[in-house]
Amino acid sequence: MTSSTNEALLRNLTPSVLAILVRRGADFAAAEDAVQDALLEAVRVWPADPSPSSSSRGYPLRDAKGWLVTVAWRKFLDARRADTARRRREDLLGEEPAPGPAPAVDDTLQLYFLCAHPSLTPSSAVALTLRAVGGLTTRQIAQAYLVPEATMAQRISRAKRTVSAVRFDQPGDVATVLRVLYLVFNEGYSGDVDLAAEAIRLTRQLAAQIDHPEVAGLLALMLLHHARRAARTAPDGSLVPLAEQDRGRWDTESIAEGIEILQAALARDRLGEFQAQAAIAALHADAPTAEETDWVQIVEWYDELTRLTDSPIVRLNRAVAVGEAAGPRAGLAALAALDASLPRYTAVAAYLHERDGDPATAARLYAEAAHKAPNLAERDHLTRQAARLNTHRHR
Repeated sequence: MTSSTNEALLRNLTPSVLAILVRRGADFAAAEDAVQDALLEAVRVWPADPSPSSSSRGYPLRDAKGWLVTVAWRKFLDARRADTARRRREDLLGEEPAPGPAPAVDDTLQLYFLCAHPSLTPSSAVALTLRAVGGLTTRQIAQAYLVPEATMAQRISRAKRTVSAVRFDQPGDVATVLRVLYLVFNEGYSGDVDLAAEAIRLTRQLAAQIDHPEVAGLLALMLLHHARRAARTAPDGSLVPLAEQDRGRWDTESIAEGIEILQAALARDRLGEFQAQAAIAALHADAPTAEETDWVQIVEWYDELTRLTDSPIVRLNRAVAVGEAAGPRAGLAALAALDASLPRYTAVAAYLHERDGDPATAARLYAEAAHKAPNLAERDHLTRQAARLNTHRHR
C-alpha cells in the first residue's frame, strides 16, 4: 500500500472513527483532537508498503478502522487523565475497550449533521466539516481559504466548542449539510487542496449514507460543473465563457455519471433546488455546440428553480436564459424587474445590450461591471470585453 493510498484510507475513515468516539461518550472537541492524534500516529507507524503476510510495525492489515478507534480512544483517555481538573469524570468514561473490530454501526451521517449545525456560521461549518469529516489538517484548510493557520485554528476551536454540547442523536438538517458542501465546492481550488474534488468526495460519502434525492441532485450538479473545469480557463489563466469553451475538453465520463444520477433522482418526483440546478447544467452539457443549447427548456427549469427558491440570483440567471430563448429585448425586460445592485447584474446587462446591437452601452456597462467584479480573473475578462467593443466602435 503506497503512502498516498494510506492518506486516502485515513481520510475516508476519519468521520466514522470520530463518530464512534462521540457515541462512546467523548465530547466532540476532545474526540476530534484524539482522532487527529491517532491519524498522526498512523502516519508515523504504518509502513508505505507492508508485506502481505504480516502486519509490519503495527499496520492493521485487516481492520484499519478498528486500529484507529483503539488508538484514538487511548489518546482520549490519556488526555483526560492528564487533566487533573476533570479526573472525577474518568469513572464515567469506563475502561478502555479491548482491541478488536470496530462496531458495525456507522454514525458518519450524524457527524455531517453535527458539523453543519445551525448554531455555526457558514464559514465555521465549512471549516469543521473539512476538518472532522474530510480529515484535512488545519494548515491545509487555512491554505485553501487563504487565511493564516492560527486564524483557522481559532475558527475550528470555536466551532468544536459550539457543537460539543449538542446531543449526537438529535435529527439533523439535510438541507443545511448540502448548503455547506456546496459552499466547499464553489471555492474550487487553492493551496494544495482541491476543494471542488473534496466536496465531490464528501458528497459521494453522504450519498452512501442517506437515500435522499437532493443529495443525489447536489452530487449530479457537482459532477456536471466539474466536468467543464479544464475548459474554463485559457493557457494564460483568463476566463473562457461557456459558449466559447472547447467542449472536447469536457470530461464526458463525469457528464454521463452526473446525468445518470440526476435522472434517477428526478424519477422519484421529489424535486428540489439542487436537482433543478443539475437539470440546467445537464442541458448545457448535453448540447454538442453552444448554438444547439435548448434554451427554452432551460428557461422552464429556471421557472421551477424560482418557484423553489425565489432567489434574486436565480432570477438574474433566468434573465440571461430568456435573452437566449426569446431574444435580448425579452432578456432586458426580465432584467429590468430586478434590483440593479445584485452581483453581476451590470455584467448581464452589458451582455444583453451587446446582443441587442448596442455596443456603446454594452462597452460602458462592461467597464462598470469590471470595477465591481469579485475577483481578478472576472475583472480582467470584463475589462477585455469592454476594450474589444471600444476597439470595434472606433475603427
